Amino acid sequence: MSTLHMLSHSPFGDDRLTSCLRLIGSADALLLSGDAVYALQPDTALLAALQSRQIKLFVLEEDVQARAVSIPDWAEAIDYPAFVELTIHHDKVNSWL
Repeated sequence: MSTLHMLSHSPFGDDRLTSCLRLIGSADALLLSGDAVYALQPDTALLAALQSRQIKLFVLEEDVQARAVSIPDWAEAIDYPAFVELTIHHDKVNSWL
């Protein structure tokens, strides 16, 4: 059973991303949108944590472009139709409000 975890809040304002990374399973995926894409800023502990977990990471391309953040080669930028497909392909969706 797989879960799509979705984060949209800045990872520098609270511990949602850290909590998510503790719970995410090997079959799960993580989607960063909104201010959560700031977790991809180079040379940060958050980027290192994301990379070390080797999770399936997706980012909304529109939000990355709006915030001028680079996407690491191990993450996948997606558009809104692909976002809908992700929700369909996972058994559960967990939005970290």
